[in-house]
Amino acid sequence: MAEALIFLPSVANYRVSWLAERLTAAQLAALASEAFPGGEVPSALRADLLRTAQVRAIASRRDGQRRLVLPVDGELTIDAVYDLRGELASMGSGIGMKLGQIRDALGVFFASDGRIIRVVGASGSESGDLIEIVIPEAPLKAAMVRYGLNILGLSIIISLLTAAVVYFALSRLLVKPLTRITRNMLHFSENPEDPSRIMKASSRIDEVGIAERELASMQTELAGLLAQKNRLAQLGLAVSKINHDLRNMLANAQLISDRLVDVPDPTVQRFVPKLIASLDRAISFCNSSLQFGGATEAPPRRELMRLKPLVEDVAESQGLPRDGQIAFFADMEDTLRIDADRDQLFRVMSNLVRNAMQAIEGAEDQPTGEIHVAARREGRKVIVDVTDTGPGVPARARDNLFKAFQGSTKKGGTGLGLVIASELVQAHGGTLKLMDGDGGAHFRIELPDRSVH
Repeated sequence: MAEALIFLPSVANYRVSWLAERLTAAQLAALASEAFPGGEVPSALRADLLRTAQVRAIASRRDGQRRLVLPVDGELTIDAVYDLRGELASMGSGIGMKLGQIRDALGVFFASDGRIIRVVGASGSESGDLIEIVIPEAPLKAAMVRYGLNILGLSIIISLLTAAVVYFALSRLLVKPLTRITRNMLHFSENPEDPSRIMKASSRIDEVGIAERELASMQTELAGLLAQKNRLAQLGLAVSKINHDLRNMLANAQLISDRLVDVPDPTVQRFVPKLIASLDRAISFCNSSLQFGGATEAPPRRELMRLKPLVEDVAESQGLPRDGQIAFFADMEDTLRIDADRDQLFRVMSNLVRNAMQAIEGAEDQPTGEIHVAARREGRKVIVDVTDTGPGVPARARDNLFKAFQGSTKKGGTGLGLVIASELVQAHGGTLKLMDGDGGAHFRIELPDRSVH
C-alpha cells in the first residue's frame, strides 16, 4: 500500500515531465523553422527537426492564428488529446488534478499499442499562445515503464536497507533481550535454589530493563523462600525424629515425679503437682502435634474457667517474681472467667511472659523491670494485656513479628513463640496483636466466648 502511494504519483509526474520536454523540444524546432522565408522548411531538415524533437508534427497558435509549423507527410489518426496548460501552470498541486494525472498515467499502461496522441501546451508569455505536437504513445509508454522499474528497484533497495536496520534494531533492543530473559527463566526453573541462576539485570531504563530487574528480584525472593522451605522441611524431619525419644524421656520423668508425691517435705508437696501438670502438658503436646511444621494444632477444648489462677501458674512456672530483678503483677479480678482451652491458653501466656522476661534480661542499661498481665471483660469477649518495661520491639522486627524464623528480636531466636501463640489464639476465634506505645512491649489478646447456636 505504501509503495503504491509513492509509485503512482511519481509515474504520473514523470509522464507530465516527459510530455513537457517534448513540448519544449517542439517549440525549439518551431523557432528554427521560422528562420526560413515563409516558413518553408526543406523536407530533409523538417524530418531532422521532427526526429530531434521526437514528434510527428508541430503546430502553433500565436496572435489568434493557428498554423502548421512542421507538418507530417500523410495523414494521422489522433487517438487521444491531452491539454497540459493547466497542469504545467499549477504544477499539479490540486488533489483533483493529481488524481487526473494518475488516471491518465494508468491509461498509458493499459492502452492498446500504436496509439497516436496530440499534446497541447502553452507557448510564450501571451495567454493565448500555444503549441501542439502529435507523437506516438509508444516512446512515452516505454519511458514510463523504465522509470517505473527504476522506482521499483530503488524502492526494493530502500525497503531491504530499512528492513535490515529494523531487523538489527529489533534484534538488539527486543529479540535478544527477550531471548535472554526466556533462556534465563528456563535455566532458573531447572534449579530455582541455585543463586548463580538468578537473572543478571542490565542497566537499561526502558521496559525491558524494568522486566529484567523485576525478574531478578522475583527470582531472588523465590530462591530465598525455597531455601527457607527446605530448612523448615529439614527442621520438621529432625523434630519428628526426636519426638519419639523426647516423649519417652518425658514419660520417664513423669514416673519419677509421681514418686515425689510420697515425700512429706512441704516444699516438695507444693511444687510436685505443678511439675506433674507441666509434664502432662508436654507429653500431651508431643503426642498431639509438633510445635511447627507439617503438624496442625488440635482443636481447642474450651471451658469456662477462672483466668487469674492460670496466670499465676504461668508466672510460677517461669520462676516469677524474681526478687530484685523482675516483678510480676496479675491485674484482674479474682472472679474473671474466660472461655478457652486451659492447656493452649497456658502455652500462649507462657510464650508472652517468657518473651517479656527475655526482653528485660537482655536490656544492657537496666536488666530489671516489671511484667503486668491485665485482663477485663467487655461484653462477650475478654481482653488480656501483657506489658513489660523492657526496651520494646525493634522497628525492624515489627513487620515480620508473626512470621516463623523472621520475627525474632534476639540473636539466635527462631521467632516461633509468637507464631504458635497467634495460631492458638486464632483457633479460638480471637486475635493477638502488638499495640503501639512508648516504652516496653504491649501485646493484646482478644478472646471471644463461644458462639451460642
